[in-house]
Amino acid sequence: MRVVIVTESFPPDVNGVAHCALQTARHLVDRGHTPVVVAPAPAPGNKPDASGPCRVVHVPSLPLPGYPQVRVALPSRRLAATLIEHRADVVHLASPFVLGVRGMAAAARLGVPAVAVYQTDLAGYARTYMGAGEAAAWRRIRSVHGAADLTLAPSSAALNDLETHGVPRVQLWPRGVDTERFRPDHRDEALRRELAPDGELIVGYVGRLAPEKQVELLAGACGLEGVRVVIVGDGPSRPGLEQALPGAVFLGRRTGDDLARIFASLDVFAHTGPFETFCQTVQEAMASGLPVVAPAAGGPLDLVAHGHTGLLVPPRDATAVRDAVRSLAADPGLRAAFGAAGRATVEGRTWAAVGDQLIGHYTNVLAGRRTVVAA
Repeated sequence: MRVVIVTESFPPDVNGVAHCALQTARHLVDRGHTPVVVAPAPAPGNKPDASGPCRVVHVPSLPLPGYPQVRVALPSRRLAATLIEHRADVVHLASPFVLGVRGMAAAARLGVPAVAVYQTDLAGYARTYMGAGEAAAWRRIRSVHGAADLTLAPSSAALNDLETHGVPRVQLWPRGVDTERFRPDHRDEALRRELAPDGELIVGYVGRLAPEKQVELLAGACGLEGVRVVIVGDGPSRPGLEQALPGAVFLGRRTGDDLARIFASLDVFAHTGPFETFCQTVQEAMASGLPVVAPAAGGPLDLVAHGHTGLLVPPRDATAVRDAVRSLAADPGLRAAFGAAGRATVEGRTWAAVGDQLIGHYTNVLAGRRTVVAA
């Protein structure tokens, strides 16, 4: 198949949309298909990796006001030209919002089937950043995803949200995890001594530092005796979080094997954001053999088995986060049991396995189009 992946973000960006789009392109190449990626151009000086799996067409972009780490694509003829030049069989729309909407329109004009991947809780972001606008966000989501031949939801919670708000033709497609990179045996005692020189229990958060992630909920954990909180990631909330989380260690953005070493060197992984449609870092923590504390909302509901691989807590409840961390800190046996169970749970969730599921979805969409034409 010849696939055009239209994505709102792609490496060198570091986020869930970019990572999933990259893994999709890699898997398509591995299975003998021919993808090309269309993405916003990265910020000046943020050089793309030339060793990617396929050709990447960059369209002009500008930084999102107030959040310069996010690039927004400008109108460009390159998108439609790429669909024509590549003779696309399928257009894959990764978290369509701006560029993806144009990709949907171009696919419709050219008669090319479109598969839209839902990854970003726009309604939750509207509540966080504007205090309102949730209804308008859902109208936007219905408009965009309703035009696709198929929408793929990453979790049962996301699927239910989409169907409840009137989005048609939705199926489940989860995310994979690199179980070779993220492993318990990457634990680094020298790094642990550096992060916690007095032998503290290390509780880590990995992810974007932005208002919707609500990382400030870890303040109570920072106050626990014998606990060191470690924050991995960057974003507009970092200066405020450095004030709100006294004693926490901020490591900035980390990737690749360095990130895997940090994951494996933690004792507990804590995620705080209530708007996760999936939550890839929870899977990476589980692959690293860590017990997980996460909100009982969105993607973590599918990933964390409460009392078996971790603890689910009420969203936006700093006291519940603190108490969950305290209970795990007090019980090394429970931490070990949760971590081992988490690793066992994700061992079959490889990117190859979920990539094959995606190709199956493409095949079904193409077959559906042929049936309609034949009728």
